[in-house]
Amino acid sequence: GGLILFAIFSLVMDVFKIGYYSSFYSCLSAIKIIYPIVQAIFVVVQTYFLWVSAKDCIHVHLNVTRCGLMLTLTTNLAVWMSAVTDESVHKAHSKLKKNMTEEIFRWLLKERSQRVGMRSSSVEECNCNSQICQIFKNGYFWLYPFNIEYSLFASAMVYVMWKNVGRFIDHHSHHIQHLKFRLFRRTFFVGIMLGLIILVSGLGVLILYEVQVNSSTESSKKSQALTMYYIFNIVCLSLMSLVCIGGSVIYRFDKRDMDRHKNPTRTLDVALLMGAALGQYAISYYSIVAIVASTPRDTISALNLTYALLMIAQHTFQNVFIIEGLHRQPP
Repeated sequence: GGLILFAIFSLVMDVFKIGYYSSFYSCLSAIKIIYPIVQAIFVVVQTYFLWVSAKDCIHVHLNVTRCGLMLTLTTNLAVWMSAVTDESVHKAHSKLKKNMTEEIFRWLLKERSQRVGMRSSSVEECNCNSQICQIFKNGYFWLYPFNIEYSLFASAMVYVMWKNVGRFIDHHSHHIQHLKFRLFRRTFFVGIMLGLIILVSGLGVLILYEVQVNSSTESSKKSQALTMYYIFNIVCLSLMSLVCIGGSVIYRFDKRDMDRHKNPTRTLDVALLMGAALGQYAISYYSIVAIVASTPRDTISALNLTYALLMIAQHTFQNVFIIEGLHRQPP
């Protein structure tokens, strides 16, 4: 369900990109318009494939299947890197346009157009001046996060399918595990509702933050938007840290043996988990260094420092909770 949700928004983004590039197709190379079309086809085919085959444990043509799944995984990661790069370039151009004169920005745009393969030497011909072109441009830019999440979501599902190739399941060994805590027996639905509330609230806060920071010229409104953004994230990270600690405490009451045997698949899972966390650790570390070294230190700096520290704590508690769960024996 989550994959289909992100796939729908990714398809809408591809439609906006096709409309945006078609607005000045005469000075673009054909590959710029073909790429979103091919990406849309890839999203449709892959989503259908995962919807139909996600639960399969394949036992024929094992090497070919593993090769195909790994090729699909690397393709998703390549699409993810391309989307992240495009979003970063778009933001960099927005910053340049605000901070430079029109002549310098037009010269930089002309230099870039020659590198990316625009056929016409006239930069004005490739400017997005019409209203419909601006709608397409802003639309696909706002939908980039959904495409990024789709690529990561699909990569995770394909990775699980790759691990399940050749796997045998003992259908007679499944046991239903009942928690001994009466409090947690019928509250699984509460977790889903709380998660949806935080998700919707996070989208609302993100939209308000982007609108106030990008459209408002008053510094007071920008400070209010930053304060709201940091407070919301601090509350969410605090709740997530407490939940991870609570899960680790529940592990102590639900006594099970720990699996200490060598398991290459589990080792790879742990390595990928820790490797993915290194990026966030680095961002938080550099944020802390920048805040401590900067002056003056105001409320925004204090909130930013708290946010960076909580990000490190949350990732640490979460990784400990997940790794401990991976090493626990079945009931």
